[in-house]
Amino acid sequence: MSQPIRFFYQGRVQEVDSAAPTRTLLQHLREDLHCTGTKEGCAEGDCGACTVVIGSLVEGELELRNVNSCIQFLPTLDGKAVFTVEDLKQPDGGLHPVQEALVECHGSQCGFCTPGFAMSLWSLYLKQEGATQPPCRKTVDETLSGNLCRCTGYRPIIHAAARMGELPAVGFDRAALKATLLRLQRDRMFSYTHDGQTFHAPRTLDEMCAVRAAKPTATILAGSTDVGLWVTKQMRNLGDVIYTRQVRELHRIATVDGKLEIGAAVSLDDAYRAVLALHPNDSLHELWQRFASQPIRSTGTLGGSVANGSPIGDSAPWMIVLGAEIVLRSDKGQRVLLLQDFYLDYMKKDWQPGEFVEAVRIPAPKAGQQFRTYKLAKRYDQDISAVCAAFAIELEGGVVHNAHIAYGGMAATSRRAPQAEAAINGQPWNETTLRAGMEALARDYTPLSDMRASANYRMRTAQNLLRRFWLETRPEGAVPNAYVNAYAFKEGAAA
Repeated sequence: MSQPIRFFYQGRVQEVDSAAPTRTLLQHLREDLHCTGTKEGCAEGDCGACTVVIGSLVEGELELRNVNSCIQFLPTLDGKAVFTVEDLKQPDGGLHPVQEALVECHGSQCGFCTPGFAMSLWSLYLKQEGATQPPCRKTVDETLSGNLCRCTGYRPIIHAAARMGELPAVGFDRAALKATLLRLQRDRMFSYTHDGQTFHAPRTLDEMCAVRAAKPTATILAGSTDVGLWVTKQMRNLGDVIYTRQVRELHRIATVDGKLEIGAAVSLDDAYRAVLALHPNDSLHELWQRFASQPIRSTGTLGGSVANGSPIGDSAPWMIVLGAEIVLRSDKGQRVLLLQDFYLDYMKKDWQPGEFVEAVRIPAPKAGQQFRTYKLAKRYDQDISAVCAAFAIELEGGVVHNAHIAYGGMAATSRRAPQAEAAINGQPWNETTLRAGMEALARDYTPLSDMRASANYRMRTAQNLLRRFWLETRPEGAVPNAYVNAYAFKEGAAA
C-alpha cells in the first residue's frame, strides 16, 4: 500500500502522493511549489546552484547538511526537513546575516549561483553558532567546494564567510525542528508507489533482505550521487527502487575481528573520518578533502562507491592495498570477499542473486607499514581523477615486504599491479628497485586515452607517483610530504 511522502518545509509538513519516485527535489521545488530561488545549473551535483540544507535525525539527534537538490529523489526526503534560500527571509522581511554579508562584501554579480552559495554559507553559519572566532580559510574552502562561480570570483564570497559572524546573530530553533521530525519518523518500511513504480525504504536489515529477495532486479539507491545522474542525464527508467539510507544497521561503525567495519549507509564524510582515526595519514586526509565536494560527501556513501565499482573511483585503490573486505548480504546470509576479488571486469562485479553491500571492513595498520594514496586531477576540488594511486609496503631493515600497489584510471577496474609488486618485494628500497618497479608498471597496465588524460600521461604519471612514494618512504633522506605536495599551501592559508 502506497504511503504519501512527508517532509517539513516552510513551517509545515508537506505531503506528496502524485509524483514519480524519481522526481527530484529541485523539480518539485521549482515546478510544483513554485519556489524558484533554488536554481538548476548542471543537474548532476557539480555546480551547486541547487544547494539546499536537509535536516534529518541520525540516532535521534538532529543533523543539518548542505546537499544538491538536483539529484535527490523526493521519496528520500520522507521524515526529513528541507530548507531553501526562501527560508532565509527574516520575519520582518529583512536579510539573513549570510545574505547581508554577501551584499556588503560584493559577493554576487549575475546572481545565478548566489542562492546556492547562500545555502552553503548558512550551513556553515549553523555550525558556527556560539563560536568566538570566524571559520578558518580551510573550513570555508571545504564548505564552498561544491559551489561554482563564473563571474564574481571567490574572494568576496570568502570575505562574506567571515563577515556573516560579525553581524547581529539570528538563532535557529533546533529543538522545535527535532520535535517535528520525531513525529514524522516511521517504525516500519516506507513504500511509495506512483504509475506502477515503487520506492521502498526499509528500516531494518531484515526488511532490506526481504524486499531485496522479493525484487532482485530493483535498483539499489544510497546517496543518489551516481544513480541520480542515470535519471537526470541518461533518462533511464530505474524500475522499482530500494533505498538503503534508512536501514539502521547499515549506519553502524564498529570494530569486528580487529577490523573497522563501516556500514553501507554511512556517508563518505563519516566513513573517511572513521578510517583516518584508524590510519592517521596526510595523503588519505587530502584524498578525503578532494573527493568530490562537501555536499556529495555528505550524501554519498562508501558502500555505494565500492558497489558502483567505477574504474576511476577514488576509494577503491587505497582500500585494495590495505586489504579491505566487502561484506555482501542477502536473505541467505553473509558473504565476505576481499574487495580486489569483487571487481571482475569493467562495471562487472561478483554479485549473487539478491545480494547487496552490507559493509566494508578496513584492517588496522601493520607494524612497519608505509601507506600513501595520491590523486591526479585537473582541479583540487570536485574533479574526477585521471589517475588515483595507492601504495602499502612493510619495511624491515630497509627491505620491502608485502608490497601492495593499486591504481584507478589505469584499467577497466581499480586493480593491483602484480608485476610491479614482484619487482620490489624482497628488494632493498633504493632507486634501483624503484626503477624496476616503474618499468614493471608498463607491463601491468595498458591505459586508455580519453577526455581526462592520454594513455602516455597516465603511464608516466603512474610511474612518477611510485617515485614520489619512494621519495617519501626511502630509509635514508625521506622527503617530508609538504615538500612534494603541490597543495600543501591550502592547509595553512589564511582567510
